[in-house]
Formats: sequence, structure tokens, C-alpha cells
Amino acid sequence: MQVISGRHTVLVAGGGGFIGGHLARALTERGWSVRVADIKPLDDWYQIPEGVEARRLDLSRIDDCREAVHGVDTVYNLAADMGGIAFIKSHKADCMLSVLINTHLLLAARDAGVQRYFFASSACVYNVDRQIESDVTPLKEADAYPAMAEDGYGWEKLFSERMCRHFMEDFGLETRVARFHNIYGVNGSYDDGREKAPAALCRKIAEAALTGNHEIEIWGDGEQTRSFMYVDDCVKAIQMVVDGPNALPVNVGSIERVSINEMVTMIERIAGITVRRRYRLDGPLGVRGRNSDNTMFKELYGWEPTIGLSDGLEQTYRWIFDQLAARQVSETHLYAM
Repeated sequence: MQVISGRHTVLVAGGGGFIGGHLARALTERGWSVRVADIKPLDDWYQIPEGVEARRLDLSRIDDCREAVHGVDTVYNLAADMGGIAFIKSHKADCMLSVLINTHLLLAARDAGVQRYFFASSACVYNVDRQIESDVTPLKEADAYPAMAEDGYGWEKLFSERMCRHFMEDFGLETRVARFHNIYGVNGSYDDGREKAPAALCRKIAEAALTGNHEIEIWGDGEQTRSFMYVDDCVKAIQMVVDGPNALPVNVGSIERVSINEMVTMIERIAGITVRRRYRLDGPLGVRGRNSDNTMFKELYGWEPTIGLSDGLEQTYRWIFDQLAARQVSETHLYAM
């Protein structure tokens, strides 16, 4: 793998979010100067690693993007208005407006002489006609075309991928693109309406353990399938993609496919309880099945994810359980006062 040297000043756009916060921490630990920009108030950031330069900026605005990239060698663009399936199904226009972020960051990066630009794309770019069965064939990078992305969020990501490609072709800005497949882990959303399936299910089962009410709601019949990648593995993969020579979009995900019902069973074992499953068949659903084909990534970088789903879910469940338990203690204390 070719490593680009001398790149020590970086911007993590969207670094107040889940993946961005973990990435900012990893880059700081690498000894780099890390600037983090996010639209959320600082108190709402998922984490602010020690040593980062934290700025509240609206990266849909060109002037804020110019401020963000000033003096920066590398841009990691993870900024987007997004969430789990319930959010992206009900906020299609908001998700598509994220195109302003990538457009203005690319322009600002080009004008500022940024050396390398990373764009966080999504498996939602893949043709939905290839994802209609639970027993889905793993998705290769070429399966994004002929284009039929997930409505709203997926189309914005696919368009932004193409924009990155053409900025490299026309202006010489080195761009890198990774298609994330369901990243999960600690220090992320779990009860704000933007949470994804692993965090939502961990929360529901943790609540069942804490309250004694062992019934949970599952959207759909639970037989829809996905693969899920733990955030620490995702952060490692991002750094490989940015440091490497490949400019084509590449999958960043796990090949460990699981149904939602199977995931519930795994979390039950971690929690030490059994829950009653109430299926909401009219609940928000995405495609029937999705899994990552990691052949290209392994050939390019000689690496594959190291954290299995059971281990990642245990870490995620324990963290969410602790958050809920602490909240319960706090609320009990306030009530007692």
C-alpha cells in the first residue's frame, strides 16, 4: 500500500457525529493536528477528543467550508443529515440537501489546495433490485450501476460520489470514496430517532432488562438481513482508503450477514434475558437483504474486519445499558427530591 507522507493537518467534517468522533480520536492519537467541524452545538457532539480543534460550522454554506479547510492538507467528509431507516424514509429531502455539504467542501478544498479528500458514501447507493431477497448475493462495487439507489439518501450519496470523481479528473483533487455498510458501536445514537438497528435493538433489550417488561417491538418480520461493521474497524478502513492509491469507490463493511431476528437472539444472550417479540409489519423498512462483498478491499489493502458481530454487539449493549441505567438513577434521584 502506498502511504502519503507529510499529511499532518486534517479536517474531520461531521466530527461531532458518531463515526466522525471516533475518526477524530484515532487521527489525534496518530499525532496529527485535527480540526473538527459540525453544525451541532458542542454540547450535542457525541464526543470531543482531547486535543482537537472543535468548531461549530454549517458546512452547507460555502463561507463556513472555506473557514473549515483553511490550512488543511486532508479533508475527511463525514458530514450529512442522516440516521437509521426511519429517519431516511421520512426525511428524503433533508438527506438530499446534504449534497450542498459535499459540493461546497469540494469547492473550498480545491481552492485551498487540499491534497486529499475523503467522502463517506453508503451502501444505500446500490441498485435496490439486487436487494429484494433476504438471501442476498453480496454487493460488489460494480452493482451500483445501472443506477437505482435508495430513494433520497442513496441518490445523494451516488451523485456526490460522481462529483468527487469529476473533481479529481477536472481539477486534480485526489479523492477517495468508501461505501459504509451499517456501522455501529459505542458513543452513537440509540434513542433520538436517528439510531440504526443494532443500537435500537440494544436499547430495547436493555430497557427490558431494566424495567422487567420483556416485550419489544421489531419492525417487519425480522427476517430482513444486513451486515454490520463495528466502528473501530470502520475507522481503520477509512485510514487505509485515504492513505492508499485507489480512487474508485470501495466497500467498507463486514461480510457477516445476519437477520434482525438472529441479532435479537445474540443480544438476548448478552443481556441474559429472553424477550417477547412483537412484530410491527407496517414499520419503516429498507431493502430486504444487503451484504458487503469485500473482495476489492482485501485485494487492495490486504485487510479485513477483525471485530465479529457478537463482540461488537456486547460492547455496544454494555455501553447503552450503562447510559440507560445512569439516566434511571438520575431520574429517581430527581423524583426523590
